[in-house]
Amino acid sequence: MQLNGKTVWVTGASSGIGEALCEQLAAKGATLILSARNEEKLNALNARLGGNHHVIALDLAKPEALLEDMPAVIEQIGRIDVLINNGGVSQRSLFLENEFTVYRQLMEVNYFGLIALTKAVVPQMVKQGMGMVVSISSVAGKVGSKFRTGYSGSKYAVVGFMDCLRAELADKNVNCLTICPGSIKTAIAHNSLDGQGKPQNKPEQSIENGMDVAKAAAKMIKAIEAEKDEVVIGEGISGLAPTIKRFFPGFFNRLTAKMNYR
Repeated sequence: MQLNGKTVWVTGASSGIGEALCEQLAAKGATLILSARNEEKLNALNARLGGNHHVIALDLAKPEALLEDMPAVIEQIGRIDVLINNGGVSQRSLFLENEFTVYRQLMEVNYFGLIALTKAVVPQMVKQGMGMVVSISSVAGKVGSKFRTGYSGSKYAVVGFMDCLRAELADKNVNCLTICPGSIKTAIAHNSLDGQGKPQNKPEQSIENGMDVAKAAAKMIKAIEAEKDEVVIGEGISGLAPTIKRFFPGFFNRLTAKMNYR
C-alpha cells in the first residue's frame, strides 16, 4: 500500500508507539486522524506535524459511546484508508493480587474499545471498496508469562478477533494486519495497571532495554505497506518468544515459570 495521500486513523496517538507512527506516517504524506483521550496532547502533536490533520479525542474504555458517536464523525471525515488500533493499557500484577475489575478495565480498552471503533470504521471501507485494519496486539497475545494474566488475555483476544475478521473481509478488499510488538522502549510499564487497577508508575528493565520506538514504528509501517497479515516485532527473547513457544513449548513454559520481572 502506498501511504502518500492516504487517510490513516491512529488511536493512542498522543505517546509511545502511536506518536512515533504518526510522525513517520505524516512524513510519508499521509493525512492523519489523531485519537487518544488527551486532546491537548493531540493538538500539540497536530501542530508539530503541520496542523493539517484531524484531532478526535475518544476514550476506548467507553465502547458504547464510540458506537453511538463515531458514525457521524466518520461521515464528516469521509474516506478512511487505514485504521490503526494502537491505543491500549498494560498490566503488571499477579492473578492472586488482582481485583476482578482490573480484568474488566483491560478488556474494555484493549478489546471492546478496539472492536467498537473497528465496527464503526469498516463499513465505510467496504463501501469505498478498499481499506486496511491494523491492530496492535502484543507478543503477550501469542505467549503468556507471569504478571500478565489480564493483559495477555486481552491481547490474545485481539489476535483471535483479527484472524476471524481477516477471513470475513478477504473478499471485500479490506486487509487485516495484526502486529505483535515485543519489548519496545515506551512508557507502557509506568502506565501499567497494578492489582487494584492503578498505574504502577515505575520502570521495567525489559522495557527500558527494549527496541527503540522509532525503529519499531518503521518496521510496523513497512508491514502496512507490504500488506502483511501478521508480524512480530521485537529484539532478543521478546521477538523470539512466539517461535520458541511454538517449537519448544515445554522449555518455554519452564522458562517463563522462572522469570520474576514485572
